[in-house]
Amino acid sequence: MVEIQVGLPTGPTAVSADWSPGRNGTTVIVAHGAGTGKDHPFLTGFTDALGGLGFSTLRFNFPYVEQGRRMPGPAAHAIITWNAVVAFAREQDAAARVWATGKSYGGRMGSMAVADGLVVDGLVYLGYPLHPPGRPEKPRVEHLPAIRVPQLFVEGTNDPFIQPISQFEEAVASCQDARVEWVEGGGHTFEVKGRKRPVAEIGASLAPIVADFVRR
Repeated sequence: MVEIQVGLPTGPTAVSADWSPGRNGTTVIVAHGAGTGKDHPFLTGFTDALGGLGFSTLRFNFPYVEQGRRMPGPAAHAIITWNAVVAFAREQDAAARVWATGKSYGGRMGSMAVADGLVVDGLVYLGYPLHPPGRPEKPRVEHLPAIRVPQLFVEGTNDPFIQPISQFEEAVASCQDARVEWVEGGGHTFEVKGRKRPVAEIGASLAPIVADFVRR
């Protein structure tokens, strides 16, 4: 485990992270969802599988998790944290391509950071939270058309955060360079009704999808 220094408006802080070097010249940074942290089994399963495919991986916590709070802090704090984490990744391997990836909230914060000027080679969303469940009138899409790098949305067809799917497809169509990989029957954490699997295994099953996109 390592610590990454983050200069928040409220003062300097540090977030914990797990860095694992790979061999293929690409670093995948992974952010957690709103109600979890970097060590959630879904994320450890996902990053372990990516590591097995040769990728360097960097999982990190947002400051509010380090402070023992369950609710995310200001979006500006998450954007600053993303910038600090990407800078750390480049210090570890300056020649590597860097992809920003996140589960739900973590991916959305990554996209906001990139729209705000953070430089990465691409973005991957593991369940993009288009809107709160049951609140399609509250879409979180304003910044997406400004993103120029490739974007991959990995989505479950039963995810309540993207219903109706037609609204989600319109959001993706507004992007400059984006595609969707569907997990049939998957919910927001990619669980499929009637198919019981360990959470780490579910996370690991998404790694080949992401790897194929990133390699292109």
